[in-house]
Parts: sequence; C-alpha cells; structure tokens
Amino acid sequence: MVEGNESATTVAVRRITREGAQQRDDRLAVEEPMEIRVGFGPESSRSARSLSITMRTPGHDFELAAGFLHTEGILERPGQVRDIDFCGPAAPGRSTSNIVRVDLAPGVELDMARMERHFYTTSSCGICGKASLDALHVKGLKPLDSPGPRLARAVIHDLPEALRSGQPVFESTGGLHAAALVDEAGSILDVREDVGRHNAVDKLIGRRFLDGGTPLTEYAMVVSGRASFEILQKAIVAGLPMIVAVGAPSSLAVEMAERFGMTLVGFTSPERFNLYTGHHRIC
Repeated sequence: MVEGNESATTVAVRRITREGAQQRDDRLAVEEPMEIRVGFGPESSRSARSLSITMRTPGHDFELAAGFLHTEGILERPGQVRDIDFCGPAAPGRSTSNIVRVDLAPGVELDMARMERHFYTTSSCGICGKASLDALHVKGLKPLDSPGPRLARAVIHDLPEALRSGQPVFESTGGLHAAALVDEAGSILDVREDVGRHNAVDKLIGRRFLDGGTPLTEYAMVVSGRASFEILQKAIVAGLPMIVAVGAPSSLAVEMAERFGMTLVGFTSPERFNLYTGHHRIC
C-alpha cells in the first residue's frame, strides 16, 4: 500500500503589474475528486459500494478515507478496517488512482442505503452536500466527559505561527487549509493540509484513528480557517475537547461547543483571541 503525495503543480501565468507583464511559473494546490468506496473483503459476495465523493488535495488519502468514516460515525474502532488501498487505474498524470477502497473486517455491518443517501461532500463545505438535514448530526454524540488539556494564553497566541511553520504546501502555493494536533505545552504533533477545511481535519484524525490513538481527549486541534459546525462535530466524535481557530466560528459551532462541553477559541493571533466557550481550559 504505497500512497502518493502529489499536492502541488506548476502552471504558466502572466504576472501583471503597473510596470507591465511578465511570464512566470506559479505553484498551485492540486484539487481533484476522490471517491471513497466501502468493501467487505474478497471472501464476500458483496462488491464495494461507493459512499462519498470529496474534492481534495491528493496526499494522505488513506487517512482522509479513514478519518471521514470515523468522524461521520460510521466506524468506531480501527479494528473494523481490514485494509485500505487504491482501486482502479491511476488518475491522468498521477501515480495513483482517485478511488480509495476501505475493506471492512469480517462481521462489520453497515446500513449502506442510509449512507449513500446522506453523503456527498465538496472541498469547500461538507455539510452543504449532505442529502438531508437528518445527516447533520452523528448518532450517539455525547458531551465530553474528559477534563482535557489546559493551555496557557501565551501558548494559544503562538499557535497560528506554529501551524503555519508546519504547512510546506501552503508555503509554496498559498492555497491550502491546515489542521494540527497540539499537546498541553503547545507542541505541534501532527499537521495535515488540504484545499478543504474538513478534509484536513479528517486526514489529521484519520492518522490517529488508524494507529489506535483515538479518542484524542488530551489534545487540542488548531485549524487555519473558520470553525464551522462540521469541524466541531468531527472533533467531538474524535474526543477532542478544544478547538483553536485562526478564523471566526459560526453561531452553530458556538452553540455546539457549549452543548458538548468543548473549549472554542476563534480569531486567534499573536495579539488576541476570542474565547467563546470552555473558559476552564485556558490558564
């Protein structure tokens, strides 16, 4: 299972300034569709079924698929996954396919009819692609009962710069979101990038899920953009008690953070941040 990482490409552009025009190369973040299929192993008579299509940046595709299945409440344990691999021929100009197949372990049953009704995602907004409002809430979500980490104010001020330093593709393209896992001291443990905010989160959580490291009750997550309802929902499924966003939260995100006992920080910069919920985790 060799996973490709072709996240950026070079195109020719004309740079226009007041002084004139100049031909030059520009680096762009790649955006391509990825289909997630769920299979039931070679011994099963059931073939793989298509579950979701998302517009993503290639790279860490297995983590994206696993993270999506976990944060949407479909898979609870890594032992439910038998294998993850690319399926079908390589995409044009790529070394790997744009189809990822997740084979489930024997005995794992899913309501595929319900899943197929509810999931179609895009890089900009996973929630707007859901087929109905019934898909907005993951079944079984409960308020977080872990005290979680306590982060010093100075640590939170430093997180946007620390996140930026872990974004190599953003540095060359300027076109990607990122999500990072941090400990109580503010150390960046993992970073994932993608054109979609929710994809970056799924990749980050997916890595830990596959390694058996969830729930993530002792960590905080930093996101480069705004904090939406869907980002909060994915964090709750993964057991994350704190979200630090560089951008703004939505009203529904604040409502959800309050309801589920999360700490939500927004507009984070070296100079200031807004603390919306969960004041007890900030010292």
